[in-house]
Amino acid sequence: MALVRIDGDDLVVVIEGLHKVWALKSSLTIPLAHVRGATADPGMIAEPKGIRAPGTRVPGLITAGTFHLNGEKVFWDVRDPAKTVVVELADQEYARLVLQVDDPRATVALVENALT
Repeated sequence: MALVRIDGDDLVVVIEGLHKVWALKSSLTIPLAHVRGATADPGMIAEPKGIRAPGTRVPGLITAGTFHLNGEKVFWDVRDPAKTVVVELADQEYARLVLQVDDPRATVALVENALT
């Protein structure tokens, strides 16, 4: 699971617990100027993931780490698809972040409010 917070002009994502091991990453910091928006999207888990490098994927259990699809890099950290939030990015290493969070609606509101 990921914790998402706003720190000044940055979106900060902290990967918790064993998810750090599975995702091979403990945190991400993205300038808010490069965040296009966020949506709750439990159906995202059904989308193609691409090539995993590096990361972990056990279908039906966990998708975590960096995945390459159609020339884009996407960061995943999802075990429970019902709690999925997708953060769209511009001009960053990743095109989007697909994250499991405790409260998807509150996380989307946090990100969207920071962008206005």
